[in-house]
Amino acid sequence: MGSVGMGVFGFSMEQLYMYTLLLAGALTVLCVFFGEDPDSEKVVRVFQPVLIFSFFTCSSAIGFLLETATEFNEWSVLGISVLAALLLNFLLSFFVLFPCSYERNSQIEESLSGQVGNVTTHIPVDGYGEVVFETYAGKFSKRATGYSNESFDQNEKVVVLEVSEDTLYVRAYQTIDLERQTKRSIR
Repeated sequence: MGSVGMGVFGFSMEQLYMYTLLLAGALTVLCVFFGEDPDSEKVVRVFQPVLIFSFFTCSSAIGFLLETATEFNEWSVLGISVLAALLLNFLLSFFVLFPCSYERNSQIEESLSGQVGNVTTHIPVDGYGEVVFETYAGKFSKRATGYSNESFDQNEKVVVLEVSEDTLYVRAYQTIDLERQTKRSIR
């Protein structure tokens, strides 16, 4: 029923497609659950591991189906499966991964109001610098400017008052010495 050919590495093309499908499918599932890149909020990358593994999963599944169900030669099956997988990967990235990445970024930005961070790049008057935040998942930094156009030196602690258009508006963080406050109020 399928084409009879030499194959690769001593395997028939059907076997090669099936083994590739199983391996790439397993790696895709692992990547979806465990392979999140902490820098993905900064840049939407085209060559994400989940896209690479899903490409091999789709192309091997289509290749296996075409090898077993049609009389096309091996090169035609390979070409059709690669083109179909490229199209499916484009649709996956355009309609699923990019919108999810954008939504995640906006949720992170909304949660930054009230957070305290350290200035890593000097924030000049009427200018921009960078503030780093430490979370349970690691460190990340964002562009920041003074809320009232004030300047901040490196390693100064700031609190986020507002987030707008991927920019944090910050003010100097001031700690309250409760012990001193309590002693003053008792007198």
